[in-house]
Amino acid sequence: MRTPEREITAPVDLCRPDGGVNPDAVGWTRRPLHRANLRGWGRTKRWEYWGIVSPTHVIGLTLSSLDYAGVHGVYVLDRRSGRESVQDAVVPLARGVALPDRSGVGTAAAGTRSTSLEFATVDAGTRLRVTAPGISLDVVAHRPAGQESLGVVVPWSDRLFQYTVKDLARPVEGVLALDGDEVRLEPTTSFAVLDHGRGRWPYSMTWNWAAGSGAGGRGIQLGGKWTEGTGMTENAVLVDGRMHKIGEELRWEYDRGDWLRPWRISGATAEVTFVPFHERVARTSLGVVASETHQCFGEFSGWATTDDGDRVDLAGLVGWAEEARNRW
Repeated sequence: MRTPEREITAPVDLCRPDGGVNPDAVGWTRRPLHRANLRGWGRTKRWEYWGIVSPTHVIGLTLSSLDYAGVHGVYVLDRRSGRESVQDAVVPLARGVALPDRSGVGTAAAGTRSTSLEFATVDAGTRLRVTAPGISLDVVAHRPAGQESLGVVVPWSDRLFQYTVKDLARPVEGVLALDGDEVRLEPTTSFAVLDHGRGRWPYSMTWNWAAGSGAGGRGIQLGGKWTEGTGMTENAVLVDGRMHKIGEELRWEYDRGDWLRPWRISGATAEVTFVPFHERVARTSLGVVASETHQCFGEFSGWATTDDGDRVDLAGLVGWAEEARNRW
């Protein structure tokens, strides 16, 4: 189903003074233009997620405030051995969490006795510094000059809505250390994706997300389920640093009994195959709050359509596809 989506080109507040979604904020952007002036308490979600893929490792960093708790996580997969290193922390009432109201500005930070995460805006891009038991990371996710990101405001209702920025194919440079063994990440072969989220959510929600990156400002961003019926999508293809919006709800086909089988994401404007090489399973159960995520890492192929109607080959893009089910 095609979705007529408005491009926003000037700065705008996400919310009205009464806390509802600002109608002028509903649309999509090529660079962060929204100020997340959220107010009140209750199902308000704020997070920064960085995913990094290198030839040797996959890294996932979560820094979040869910009102009732700060939920933070550090995940590292050694692609050579298949070993996973995981450090999760839950902080009551999200104490000590700092999250800017604009993407690409300021510093997001959180810490516990054993784990600290800091995502700081610097001249070159974003510096990601993390320490956790057995894990240390100090890298810069470079921001290539002129490279665009995808911002989308998805309205479920006047009071429930989400603003997301998906920033693809950010070259990563720096050092990862696991139990003292250092690995250098090179910007020609290591790429990061940012998921910046601010909004007020329904209690129960399921989503799909896929993101792939490659050299030269190439990437694919796809979402499903959570945007259905809103008039907005979070689908786009990045070509030479230029974001081309895919204004269509795509079909997601995958085997929930065998997550490592190939995934297919398709429509009139995209035909994408994703072949996983590893599945990560994450589950949380805090009484009435629970989540289950199956995140598969792998490689993309197929094509997606640019604004001019040209088909872009997606072969060689590396990243992930996931299904997440949340009660929160």
